[in-house]
Amino acid sequence: MNPSAHINHHAVLRARVALLGSGKPPLDQRVAAYRVLAQVSPLAYLPLLAIALGKYARREFADRPDIAAALHAESVAAARRVCALEPERGELLVHSLTLYREQLIHMDRQEEVRAVELELTTLFQADQR
Repeated sequence: MNPSAHINHHAVLRARVALLGSGKPPLDQRVAAYRVLAQVSPLAYLPLLAIALGKYARREFADRPDIAAALHAESVAAARRVCALEPERGELLVHSLTLYREQLIHMDRQEEVRAVELELTTLFQADQR
């Protein structure tokens, strides 16, 4: 089966047009475009998606902690995919995990905070080798 068989080519075209149009699109539109484009060009768009999701969570959903946490979790997932494809991009994962950790602390979700801290510690130890 062709890997592009499940790609909505019209959505890809709309996403590219949104990003290439005159002026910088609003953050929510950039997130939507990066989500689509990360499917076809992961190395190019996953880092942009991870960063944009973190900003989106902090700027637009500071008063909606559950949504912010979900966006941060999505950011971490995107950063993990980048690291799997390009291991030297670990700083992106550390950044996403740090923002996610802050959100979890704000929500008093201690068990999840410990899991994120463990992952951060593991990343730092691997970086020291």
